[in-house]
Parts: sequence; C-alpha cells; structure tokens
Amino acid sequence: MEYKHHELTKTPPMGWNSFDCYGSSVTEEQFKANVDWMADNLKECGWQYAVVDFCWSHPDPGPVANPNVDGDSPALEMDEYSRLFPHPARFPSAANGAGFKPLADYVHAKGLKFGIHIMRGIPHQAVAQNAPIKGAVETAADIVDPNSQCTWLNQMGGVDMAKPGAQEYYHSLFELYASWDVDFIKADDILVDYPGPYHAAEVEAIRTAIDQCGRPMVLSLSPGPAPVHHAAHLSAHANMWRISMDFWDEWWKLKAQFDLCNAWSGRVPEGSWPDADMIPIGRLSMCGPMREERSSDFTKEEQRTLMTMWSIFRSPLMFGGCLLHMDEFTKELLTNKDVLAVNQNSRNGHQLARNVSRVSWLADGDDGVKYLAMFNLNDDIDVVGVTLEEIGFKGGAKFTELWSGETPACTERHFEVELPAHGSALFSVEPK
Repeated sequence: MEYKHHELTKTPPMGWNSFDCYGSSVTEEQFKANVDWMADNLKECGWQYAVVDFCWSHPDPGPVANPNVDGDSPALEMDEYSRLFPHPARFPSAANGAGFKPLADYVHAKGLKFGIHIMRGIPHQAVAQNAPIKGAVETAADIVDPNSQCTWLNQMGGVDMAKPGAQEYYHSLFELYASWDVDFIKADDILVDYPGPYHAAEVEAIRTAIDQCGRPMVLSLSPGPAPVHHAAHLSAHANMWRISMDFWDEWWKLKAQFDLCNAWSGRVPEGSWPDADMIPIGRLSMCGPMREERSSDFTKEEQRTLMTMWSIFRSPLMFGGCLLHMDEFTKELLTNKDVLAVNQNSRNGHQLARNVSRVSWLADGDDGVKYLAMFNLNDDIDVVGVTLEEIGFKGGAKFTELWSGETPACTERHFEVELPAHGSALFSVEPK
C-alpha cells in the first residue's frame, strides 16, 4: 500500500548530513559553508537536503554532549513549552526565539531543502523543571516514561503515549518545526534501544503530528537495525529508516551491508526507502564523533563498491564527509549521473546471485534495459560472472560500465569481469 507521505519521496532522498564530519558540534558558519558548496557543485545532480544533526540545542557539546540535568553542565536552549531550540552560541541567527527559520531561509534561497535531527521524547531538563506543554494542561513530568530512556545520549526521556498530553506535546513540536519551514526530520532513538523495543507508538505520534502541522516533511528514522518484520508499519509512517547500526568506514561493516540490503529488498513499496545509512567518504570526524580526523579509511575500490551497492539497492544517499574538503575522486563518485540514475530511476533491484564472496545484483531500467552490479567481496582479485539467461537476455547484449564508460565484450551466453579485491562494476545492459 502507498501512503500520502510517499508522494514526497518518489525517489530515494539525496543530501548531506553534518554528523560524519562535525559530530554534535556543527556551527551555523560551518553548516552554511557546506550548503554553499552543495548548491554550487551537487544540486544539479539531484542532491537537495541539507541536514543539521544532533545536539544543536547545546552551547558547546564537544564530540558528544551529555548534559547533567542536575545543573553541572550548560543548560540546553529550551522554550517555555518544553521544546528545544538551536543554541545562539552556535547558531547566531537563532537568537531572540527565531529558531531555525533564518537558517532554513538561507538553505531555501540556495534552491535546497532544510532538515534537522531530533531525539525521541521530551528533555530531562523539561521534566526536572516540570515545564508546561503547549495545548495541554499536563506538564513534562506528567507525560515522560521513566522506563524509556536513551542509553547513549543523556538528554531525553521517552514519552508515554497512553498519557493525556502526550500527543499534544508532539503536535507542539511539529507546529514549531513547521513554523521554521523544516523539510526533513531525522528522528533518532526511535527504532531500537540497543537492545530494546521498536517504539511504534512514538513513530505513530510523529506521523500524526506531521500530518496535522500543515507542512510536508520527509521522516527518517534512526538508529538501526530496523526490525524487518515491521516493514509494513515503517512504510505506513515513515519515508526512510535505518537498516543497520551506525555505519562507518570499515570494510567489515560495508561487507555486512550486503546481507542487510538483501534482507530488505522488495519488502516495501516505492516512496518508502530502507536506508543503508550515511556515506562516510571524504574528510571525516573533524569534530568527532568517530576516532581521529581523517580521510575515509575506505580504499577507492571500496568507496566505489559502496556507491554501487547503495545505488542498485536504491538506498537514500546522504553524504557524510565535509564538502569543503572534497577531493576530485570523491566528487566524481557523487556526480556520476549514470550511476545516480540507477539509484533514482531503476526498479526491482534484488540480489541475483551470491557465491560466497562473488555477488551480483540486478534491476530494471526503461525500454528493456537492465542494470547489473557485480561485486568481489574477496580479499584478492577474482572473476564474477553471470549468464545472459540469468539477466533476462536470450540473444546478445551490449554491456556499458557506468563508472568508466567502457563497453567490454560478451559472449552469446555468458558475461564475466575480473574485479580487484573489494571491487565492483555497474553495467547497463541492453539487447543488441
């Protein structure tokens, strides 16, 4: 079944998120500089969402902010209705209650869309102050669920959706975000609790609040792994959701994504997208959150494999590296229009075959064209092959490799390619 919010994401969302390079510490100046670069260099290729990731209400969070609710660390910026605001120390345009509206205006003026990260629940700070909730007689302390706490960021407590005032709280949040002209919401700590329940009631509360707020917003849910058996519920309420835990530039994590992508392929209608997570290539961890500042530890072959897998699986594409330190190789990965077209316009992507570390995926294009992705997950050079019959061709076929533009030869029945360790190739295949 398709839902109204699927109309917002008929193709997988593409954008940039501040987390992989700035952690919890991104500033307005850094964010705007990346937005400028994105507008000048990526917008024409379809990249459109610019997203401020977590802890934007903290004045100086460091790599990861964990405020002490007893008052030993700086207070979060919060209004009188228990709602967090961007802190003016890091976002000067947010001063005097302006919130993110001026920054959203800046992004929109560049022809892009604006997104923010939020945490499930209500601030501990609001609970400690017994702060009011807009539109309700209940207070923060009345609706908090003391048994539903975020285990990795000590800022928020879950909301008990069975209590009066709970839905009103979520309505008040999204009324605020709509007044800021937010286009994209990344809702965190809502899929799983390491380990823990799938927070279905709060997912539904957010969906209800978005639908009532008067402004369309793409809804992304984190962190994963999302439970596959909740695929129908996720599609009914969200536009995209994480299929893994935080994904970083380590080969074993990339290799593991193949199984997760295979588990999710074909399970939900277009318009809702299982999300293989942000793309950690380019310059990373300039302010945390994962190890030292560095260029991605992925080799060039691994980076191409990542982009090939994300494209044929049709994952949302959220780049995580610092755009201001973009090298030419990374830029070419992000601006190859033939590869991006596979992500945006192919259909029925699925694993065709897997023989230990030799993997192939197949998807449909227009006018009888097929897309074939071939992967060597081995630590040595290997040959990956398919028969033409396997990919739906009874006669000859023309293969064009989309990264290089090369057109390798093919026999009438079989096609194979030698790939380097951890390497890949992505072909368009059309009948001769």
